[in-house]
Amino acid sequence: MTRIAVGGFLHETNTFAPTKATWEAFVHGGGWPAMTTGADVLKVMRGINVGLAGFVEDAEARGWELIPTIACGASPSAHVTEDAFERVVKVMIDGIRAAGQLDAVYLDLHGAMVTEHLDDGEGEILARVRDVIGPGLPLVVSLDLHANVTPQMVEHADALIAYRTYPHVDMADTGRASAKHLALLLNSGQKLSKAFRQLPFLIPISWQCTFDEPTKGIYDKLAALESDAVPTLSFAPGFPAADFLDCGASVFAYGRTHADADAAADKVAALVIGHEDDFDGPIYTPDDGVKLAMQLAEGASKPIIIADTQDNPGAGGDSDTTGMLRALVRANAQRAAIGVIYDPASAKAAHDAGLGATVRLALGGKSGIAGDAPYEESFVVEQLSDGRFVAPGPYYGGREMEMGPSACLRIGDVRVVVSSHKAQLADQAMYRYVGIEPTAQAILVVKSSVHFRADFQPIAEKLLICAAPGAMPADPASLPWTRLRKGIRIKPNGSSFEG
Repeated sequence: MTRIAVGGFLHETNTFAPTKATWEAFVHGGGWPAMTTGADVLKVMRGINVGLAGFVEDAEARGWELIPTIACGASPSAHVTEDAFERVVKVMIDGIRAAGQLDAVYLDLHGAMVTEHLDDGEGEILARVRDVIGPGLPLVVSLDLHANVTPQMVEHADALIAYRTYPHVDMADTGRASAKHLALLLNSGQKLSKAFRQLPFLIPISWQCTFDEPTKGIYDKLAALESDAVPTLSFAPGFPAADFLDCGASVFAYGRTHADADAAADKVAALVIGHEDDFDGPIYTPDDGVKLAMQLAEGASKPIIIADTQDNPGAGGDSDTTGMLRALVRANAQRAAIGVIYDPASAKAAHDAGLGATVRLALGGKSGIAGDAPYEESFVVEQLSDGRFVAPGPYYGGREMEMGPSACLRIGDVRVVVSSHKAQLADQAMYRYVGIEPTAQAILVVKSSVHFRADFQPIAEKLLICAAPGAMPADPASLPWTRLRKGIRIKPNGSSFEG
């Protein structure tokens, strides 16, 4: 029987964010399933939209024996602590070493992990795995679309295969694609040639959405370039908030020959570069965005949805800034809701006060973001929750969520989802679990950049993007870069980084 060691370790690192990812963050998981080890990995990784779950499903259908090590992820944030990284990787490496005779290894990684002691978290993981398994054993890895792929990652893996959708509704599909590619390697007994291209400009995450052009068309053309000669080809737009040499977009191809791989990679790279002008769009101030949303809502039959993009916990924000809430209240917005504001102290105060109570709070604003502060006001406690629910939408894909003690607070006709754990608001259930029906609102503000669109676009009259204070600037050129590679443009058609 073919024996495959598997594991997962996912983190998207915003080196400018306020809060680091500790061991405890990976134990809890945030928007990811809680940490599991050994046989429990195969119990949890089923029927959910995660790369490892898709791989497990396909591998078992092929009759492979899987040897699970560890599976964990944490909400995007600042650096992974050295303690967390070393503890997780030790479990993974020890599990692979103890597995006995193996035919291959598959890992579900993000591709944009920076730690307190390492710029290239995934490159180090793959180097350590390669040291254990030797040069001949196939090592296949699924990656996030936002991976900042490095030469070390390409060197040590036999294949890196990235998601092709943002919102990431194809995470499990990418795991299945990884299994298919691994089967090709095992059946042929041959390695494929690699081609890797780093692209010359950073791409803002708000304009990476694959529902829209140019990204939609790029991925359509990329898929058409795959063939027997080039079995897999990836474009990773990158995560433009990691201050290190290899931050940015890339293309990586695997071909029967070097010429096959090079030709495919060059075609996709040229396609992306040719669309540099198109990776841009309108972004509103909080007050202008709310004013426009209220005007649009007057004649709308569905909610106007505003992305609070700079406080997106899916990009390293703490999900606690108050700029958009203040704008809603200033404008006396009606039938409006905002979520999720992460504030355990305020959630506790609401639970202590009880349903129907009015409580004075210093809500949110505790992450120290410039231009932001706690919002000191009185709120009515409209609903309470223990924070446990299932998120059935396309992005979370049926994951069991654990947001901790939570509440719906009301000020005027604005309702606020407050939680004790943070996760990106990318599912309608993240309003409903505290009694807010999203389809009944005129305006919804979501702390997300793009992932929310998987579940919310079908119920939206119009989508707007606002830039309130937050850890993930919509314009990467506004970040205080110090360590990028020389010459890369810090936004489409922007100035070049000169060090």
